[in-house]
This record gives sequence, C-alpha cells and structure tokens, in this order.
Amino acid sequence: MTQLRSSSPTVNGSMNRLFRALSALERAGNRLPHPFWLFWIFAALLGVVSAVLAGAGVSVTLPSTGDSVAVKSLLSLQGAKFAAESALDNFAGFAPLSVVVVVLLGVSVTEKSGLLTALLRVTIGRLPVRWLTFSIAFSSMIAHVMSDSAYIVMIPLGALAFRTVGRSPVLGLMVAYASTAIGFNASPLVTPADAVRSSLAAEAAHTVDPHYVITPVATYFFTAVSSVFLAAVIALTVDRVLARRPEFVPTPEDDEAADRLFNTAHADAPRHTAHADAPRHTAHADAPRHTAHADAPRHSGPAGEVSPAFTLSAVEKRAMRLSGTVLVLYVTAVAALLLPGSPFRGEGGSIVQSVVVVNIAVFISLLFALLGMVYGRQVGTIPSLSSVPSAMADGVKSFVPVIVLFFVVSQFLAYFTWTGISNVITVEGARLLKSLDAPHLVILLVIVLAISGLNIIISSGSAMWSILAPVVVPLAMYIGLSPQAAMVSFMIGDSVTNTTPMNAYFVLALGFLQQFRKGAGIGTMLSFTVPVALAVLVSWSSFFALWYALGIPLGPGVPVR
Repeated sequence: MTQLRSSSPTVNGSMNRLFRALSALERAGNRLPHPFWLFWIFAALLGVVSAVLAGAGVSVTLPSTGDSVAVKSLLSLQGAKFAAESALDNFAGFAPLSVVVVVLLGVSVTEKSGLLTALLRVTIGRLPVRWLTFSIAFSSMIAHVMSDSAYIVMIPLGALAFRTVGRSPVLGLMVAYASTAIGFNASPLVTPADAVRSSLAAEAAHTVDPHYVITPVATYFFTAVSSVFLAAVIALTVDRVLARRPEFVPTPEDDEAADRLFNTAHADAPRHTAHADAPRHTAHADAPRHTAHADAPRHSGPAGEVSPAFTLSAVEKRAMRLSGTVLVLYVTAVAALLLPGSPFRGEGGSIVQSVVVVNIAVFISLLFALLGMVYGRQVGTIPSLSSVPSAMADGVKSFVPVIVLFFVVSQFLAYFTWTGISNVITVEGARLLKSLDAPHLVILLVIVLAISGLNIIISSGSAMWSILAPVVVPLAMYIGLSPQAAMVSFMIGDSVTNTTPMNAYFVLALGFLQQFRKGAGIGTMLSFTVPVALAVLVSWSSFFALWYALGIPLGPGVPVR
C-alpha cells in the first residue's frame, strides 16, 4: 500500500497572485478592531449619518402602505432614549440568539454521544475525497429547510466531516458556512423562506391583478436544479483553488482542536492524510511541508477493505439502528401534528404558519437531543439522564464569545432599523430600478446586482423583500415581465452576499473558526467567502440567463417569460 501524504500544494503564477491578493485581504480585514468594537464603531458612524440625513429632512414613502417615513437621528435625545430603553429588548428579541442557543442544546447532546462522528464515519468518511466538498455543499442546500437553524447544524458538521477523512476541519467549516449562506435561496426542498417570499409577492401582485396566484413552489424547478448546480460550483471553487492555500493544509493542532470541540479524540481517528485519489501537490519552494503520521490509518486496505477507522463496532451498529428507529418515530409523530384539524396548524389550517414550522428550532433541538441520548445510552457516552445537562452546558459554554458578540450586533441592527435609513436605501433602489428602460433579461440581471449590493448592508432578506415586493412585482407585471422571474433575481442577489459581516451568522461562523485559529478575524473569513461569493454570483447569474433564454419553466405551471 502507498503511504498517503499531505503537503502544501503547488500553484502556478496566476494562482500565486490570487493567493497573495487573498492574503492581503485577510491581513487588511484582520487589522480591523475586534468585531465587538467594530459594531460599536458602525453604530457611531450610523449616528453621524442619521443626524446628517435627518437634518436634511430626508424621507421616503413606503410603497406597501403609502406612509411617509423620515430618517431619525440616533444622536438626538430621542435616539439616546431609544438606545437606553430598548437595549434589553433588542438582545432578548434577537432571533438568532434564541435559535442558536436552543438548537445548540440538542446538537451538543448528539456531539457528546458520538452519533455524528459515527454517522460521518460510515457515510462521508467513505466517500472519495473528490466528492466530500460537493457532499457538504449539497447537504447545506438540503438543510435550508431548517431555515436559520441550518447554520448551527451544518457549520460543525462540515468541520467534523473534513476531520473524519483527514482534511482540514477549518476548511470544512468554511465550506459549510459559505454553502449555507451563499446558497440560502436554493434547495431541493420547499423551504419556509419560499412560503414567506411567495406570500409577499402574491400580495403585491394583487394590486395589479386580484386573481394572480404565486405559490411556494412557483420557482421550485429553478431552485431545485440550482441547489445541485451551486453545490458543484462551490466544490470546484474550493477544491480547485481555495483548498490549495497553505492555510488549509491539515495540521495536528487543527485535529486536536476538532477532537476537543467535538469529542472525537478516538484512538483510531484518522490523522491529517489525503485520499489515494486526491491530486498530488508539491509545496511552494518556501512553504513548510507537512507529511502524514507514519501510523495514520488508511481509508481502505487490500482488496478495497474499509479501514477499521471507518467501521462501526457491533455496539455502535446496534445504537445506530435504534437511533434510526427513534428518528422514524419522531418524524412520524411530528407529521401527525400537522394533520387537518390539528391545533398545531396555523390560521386557516396553514402548514407554513403552523407551530411546527414557525418553531422549527425547538423540534430540531428535541430531535438531536433524543437521538444523542438513545445512541449515547447504548455506547456509554451518555450513561444516564444526569449526563444530559452537563453535555448541553459544555456545548453552550464554548460559544459564550459568540453570545457576547450577539449583544452588540443586536443593538446595531435595532439602531439601523429605528433610524429609517434601511427604508431610504431600499425605496430609492427600487425607484432607480423603475427608471430603467432595457430588455427584460438586462432588467433581471440588474436586479441581481442591485440586491446583492443592498444585501451587504440589509442582511434580512424577508425585511428587504417586504419593502421591495410592492414595487418590483407590480413593475414586472406592468412591463410584461414574469413576477416570478423578478423574484428569482431577488433570490439570487439576496443569497450571494449573505456572508456579509452584517449577517448575524457571520459572527457565529467566526466564533467556530476562532476555536481553531485564535488569531482569526473578519479578514480570515472574507478571504475565503469573497472568492466563493463572486464565483456563485457570476455562475448563478449566467445559469439564470441561460434558463431564461431557453424558456424553461420556473416551477409547475410558471413560465419564465
């Protein structure tokens, strides 16, 4: 058998220049103050801008209500009063805080039990390395059905999966975060976001045609195919370019951090090795070379035998089967809660507004906790119910720094909303769009670019669409453009720049990253996410243009033009 090696990859001149540019971006970003202080600086700048705009009497009329909204100064006495009296409510009502903590309670039990590690060992751990990145990216697309909970589940899962096969867990968490964020509006499943977006679009369309119908599956064909397409684009961008950066060569320190964070310090855990089918690379002339441990286990042995590191014991197999049974029973029970006439359904019998969908984080957390307890009880990692609270506490404890950052992020976003500047940006952007006189495809691509720019500042897609839909949807209908096609343009733009630091889950991902690299900062994140975002922006826009040119329906009974 050939000894597997992992080394700093070789790169050509153009790749070297790209890596230097990314390193410069990382250094520049990391020179910024700690995110805690950076958001307070943003708040101060917001105060100055709001004072100037308020002094100039800037105001806009909201298309949805006809109300006039004037910019308010954060530096006024009224602004100071708002900041003081709303601080606790801003933090307590910050949606990502409750979602993260609640889901983390359940996920922590699963991690402590070893179930996730075992599952990865017999699934992703056996995949050829060339399919690993695609698998994590596509899994992230599927996870969008969990809404924002997808971040809390996929980021550690990505790190764990890459660690399982001997690749850098840092690269794994970056892939999972970027895929979840940048491809947020693409999924092979209908997601809660589809329901919210389509309902807002339908309401806007009724101002032109009271009988116009836009359903949650209006763009399903496009988003389902896009989920596979984007997973492939992300995989190619990462494996052909970003994974070749020396920063992503797996190290013993990263392995130890992953083992400590995910309780995976098993004697047979694979060390940082590459698969036999991985492309061989040689190091930069000046780059340190890393080789695998001499005793590193291989993924396969003679005649294709699976390495013991990726084989479950009899006890683990029994625990997996029992956990699978519990999973089926749980899903069946939750589905039963949504039967017609159930009090768990929403108003008018709506599934979208049901207790289950609206509070999906609670049901996901409970599922993970149950599976972890069942599996852990069988293998001995969760010997009794008294072990569960300590497992939850250990999981939450490691993310206290993220919770601290959530406090300042919640204050800044509340200030931004209160000043009314977000309304001005959105309404003026819509007005600019309305003034365009260009071919339909050009208008759609302009919408993509405009929304991707707005999304860097206004990271809430539902909030932005609630303001834009009453303008964009009727405008599209008046000029003979499919409102669903305009909605797709919004979805693309709203996804590709989701890795903005203004997104609360950027802070969550940074918190995970700092578990491995203490000196990591905003620049470290951006040096990975910016190239992926640009690749997705160009490729997804081109894909949509081709889809539009070919006239392929966006969804059941929904023509693209």
